[in-house]
Amino acid sequence: MNILLYSPDNGVTRNFMPHLWMFLLKSLTPPEHEVFLIDGNAQPMTENEIAHFVRAHNIRLVGISAMTRMAARAYKMADAIRATGAKVVFGGPHVTEVPDEPLGRAGEPRHADAIALGEADYLWPQIVDDAATGNLKEIYRPVDANGKEAKPTLADYPEIPWETIRLEQFNLVGKLPRVVRALLKRRTKSWETLYVLPMESGRGCPYGCEFCTVTGFFGDVIRFRSNQSVIAELHRLKQRAQSERGTLGIFFVDDNFAINLRRTKSLLRDMIAENAVVPWIAQISVNLLKDEELLDLMAASGARCIFIGLESMDADNLRSVQKSFNKPADYKFALDGLASRGIYAITSFIFGMDGDTPGVAKRTAGVMDTWPPGLPVFSLLTPFPSTPLYQRLLKAGRLERPKHWLDSSLFTMSFTPENITQAQAEAEVREAWTRAYSPKATTEALRRISDRPLSERAVVFFARLAFRGIYFPQMTVRQWVVLLLKNRRPVLSFCYEAAIRNRMRRFGNA
Repeated sequence: MNILLYSPDNGVTRNFMPHLWMFLLKSLTPPEHEVFLIDGNAQPMTENEIAHFVRAHNIRLVGISAMTRMAARAYKMADAIRATGAKVVFGGPHVTEVPDEPLGRAGEPRHADAIALGEADYLWPQIVDDAATGNLKEIYRPVDANGKEAKPTLADYPEIPWETIRLEQFNLVGKLPRVVRALLKRRTKSWETLYVLPMESGRGCPYGCEFCTVTGFFGDVIRFRSNQSVIAELHRLKQRAQSERGTLGIFFVDDNFAINLRRTKSLLRDMIAENAVVPWIAQISVNLLKDEELLDLMAASGARCIFIGLESMDADNLRSVQKSFNKPADYKFALDGLASRGIYAITSFIFGMDGDTPGVAKRTAGVMDTWPPGLPVFSLLTPFPSTPLYQRLLKAGRLERPKHWLDSSLFTMSFTPENITQAQAEAEVREAWTRAYSPKATTEALRRISDRPLSERAVVFFARLAFRGIYFPQMTVRQWVVLLLKNRRPVLSFCYEAAIRNRMRRFGNA
C-alpha cells in the first residue's frame, strides 16, 4: 500500500525545518508499504495538486498532522484528498484537543476517516494494518490493557532511516537563487546541501504554562532517549551530510531541552567525547540558563541558537499565565552568558495579556536595547482549545470567536484583554516587528557584535532577514531584492570586508 504523510503549510512563512512526526512515522511503518513525505511549507501544493499527486501515486492512506493555526488549511487539503477515494487519518495536538471536529461531530463537515489521539508511536503500525485490510476504525487511542493512557517510554526509540529518506524538498541551498548557488559552488564543496533537521532527545514539560498545549499533549512526566540513541542518530546524519558534500544543523525539538540539567550535561559531554558535535538549536527556559557549566558544554557541543520563551517583561503578566518561574530581572544575565559564547537567542514575546497596556512594544524594545542582539519574535496571546487559558476565557464568556482557528486571521485576537483593545494589541505587535527588524535596528545589532567573526555576523544578518519573514511577506524574488536594497549598508560592508581579507590572504601566500 502506498502511504502519504502530509504536513500543511503554516500560512505564515516557509519553515526552515521539516516536522519530526513525518520521519518518525515513516520509520514505524511496516517495510512492505511505500511512504511518501510532503511538507507544505517546503513543497507548496494547491488542493488540485495534492489530489493529482494522490491519484498519480496510487496513495491509499494519508496521515495528516496540523497545529491549531494550520487546522483550516489541513481540513481543505484533507477534503481534496478524500475526494480521490484515499483514506485520511488525522493526528497531533489539535485533533487530540477537539476530536469531534475532524469527524464532523461538532457542527462542521467531516474531514477525516479516522483520528489518532495523543502520541501515535504505538498506534501507527495498527492504523496502517487496519487501512491495508479495509478495517480502519474511526478513533485510535493509545491505551494499555487496563484502559489507561500509554505513553512511549522512548527507551526503544526507533531508528529513523536518514540514509535513505529523500530530503530534496528540505534542502535550503536548493531554495537560493541560481546565481548564489553558483557562487557557493565555486567557493566551497561543503555547501551543496544544507539541512536543518529535527531530532528529539526527550518529551514532556512539568511547567504547565496556561497558554501552552505541550503539557496537555505530552504530559508533565519527562521521558528521555538514551544518550547513545541520540549520538548514533547524530553520527548517521553527519555521515549523510559528508557523503553529499553538504552541511547540516539539528533542531532539538524537546519541549525543554535542559529541563533535567544533569541529564543534559551528560548528553552534551558524550556528544563532545564521541565526535558527535554538530551545529544545533534547542528550546530552553531562561531560568535554566544560569548554569555556567551548562553554557560551556552547550558551546563546546555546537549550540548556535537557543529559543527562549520570555513572553513578557511584566512579572504580573507572567504570574497570570502560570509562568512565574520566568524572572524578567534575570533575562539580561542569561542572554549575556549565551552571547559571550557566540550563542544567539530567539526571544519570544506575547502581547495581549490582561496586564498589557498601550506602549508595550516600545517598553519592550527599550529593555531589549540593553541586551545582546538576537532574533526576537512577537505574537498575540492565543487561547488554544483545551488549554487552561481557553477554559478560563470560555467560562468567563470572553471568547469572542470560540473556534477562531476555523476562521484564522494571522496576528489577530479572539478575545479582548482587560487593559488594551484588540486593535491596540494588534498594532503593538506590528510596531514591535517593524522596530525590531528595521534596517536601522539590524545595522545597530551588527555594530554591537562587530568584534565577532565575519561568518558569524553574516549568519546573524541573514537570520534576521529570514525571521522578519514570519510577519512581513517576502516570498517573491522582488520582495527579497527590495529587502536587500533596504539593508544594503551591511551587505556592502560584508562584501568589502571579505574582499579585503581575500586580498590580504593572497598577498600572504605570494
